[in-house]
Formats: sequence, C-alpha cells, structure tokens
Amino acid sequence: MTLVKEGDTITINYKGWLDDGTVFDTSEGRGPLSFKVGGGEVIQGFDDGVRGMAVGESRQINIPADQAYGEYYEDLVRVVPRSGFEPDTPTIGLAFEMELPDGESMTVRVIDVDGDDVTLDANHLLAGEALHFDVQIVSIDNE
Repeated sequence: MTLVKEGDTITINYKGWLDDGTVFDTSEGRGPLSFKVGGGEVIQGFDDGVRGMAVGESRQINIPADQAYGEYYEDLVRVVPRSGFEPDTPTIGLAFEMELPDGESMTVRVIDVDGDDVTLDANHLLAGEALHFDVQIVSIDNE
C-alpha cells in the first residue's frame, strides 16, 4: 500500500473549520485540491498532517495557530488618514498591497472606517486561529 510521503503529489477532498465551527474553506463544490507534499504549497501543519495516509483514508487534522498562520499581532494594526484613499473607498473588508519604506509590500485589509480614520490590519485573516480539517486522500502520484 502506498502512503503519502515527501515529494508526492497528492489530491485530496477537504473541509476546514475554526474552533467556533465556522467553515473557512472546502473542496466541496470546487473539486479536489492537488499539491506536492513538502513543496511549500500549503501550511506546514497541513503538509505534516497528510503524511502517512493512504488513498481512500480519511483523517482529521488539528493545527494550532502557531503552525498555521501564526499568532495575531496587534502591532500589525494601524490607523491611517482617510485622505490617502480615493473618495469612494475604503470599504471594510477591502484588501490591497501596501508598499513599505524598504520597497517590500504586504497585504493589508480595511477593518474599520470611522470619520477621517481608516484602520488597516496586516495580519493574515486566519492569524491567531487554530485550524481543523477533515481530509480524504483521493490519489497519490509519487513521481
């Protein structure tokens, strides 16, 4: 029996949810997900969780925040003047790339608009969240 290992390309069906039961991602209705194990295509905790599984096997994978998208950092939340935006923006939930002084860029999203102030958050949407997945292996390609 072939088991998932480093370097295999696998195809899976999955559903991911948070501690409160909120489903944040699923392959249902979109078709299975394929990725190379150990290829850095998925978060480390997920990559580790599928190793050793066989085709047809199902497993629940629980990933603490520090092995998923990291902790939530308040210092990545900033209030900026609304005058830096186009008149019809910003809107809560808007995500965009912001260039940093060193030339790098980071994704930020608007989490609040209050008068002349806009609050931006550079944390990943799932930062600080433990993630839970139901996973089923559809195929293993060990080229």
